[in-house]
Amino acid sequence: MNKASLIESIAQKTGLPMDQVEKTVEVMVDLIIESLKQKEEVTITSFGTFSARVRSARMGVNPQKPTERITIPEVVVPKFKAGKRLKQELKKKEEPPATQTPVAAPIMPTNPQI
Repeated sequence: MNKASLIESIAQKTGLPMDQVEKTVEVMVDLIIESLKQKEEVTITSFGTFSARVRSARMGVNPQKPTERITIPEVVVPKFKAGKRLKQELKKKEEPPATQTPVAAPIMPTNPQI
């Protein structure tokens, strides 16, 4: 599911106009990004927590010259930790669709004696 289909699904389930839902989703994404830039966590109860994590500088190998070592700089990366409900929902096994057991046809003799 991409952002457009998410917006469409929310609009259908809530009955809200699509443009209003789109604006709400855009604002939500912007607020999450701004909070992470300020080093704040964003927690959506039972869904999960977004945070920004610093990945330390480290030594690596130049992919174009494998014998050359390079310094990979420190960088801030997004992190998401799933909440309790999300984890529980993903652990649930889907019930297979109910199938009817075929009824066997009666066995008829192939060479009936009359």
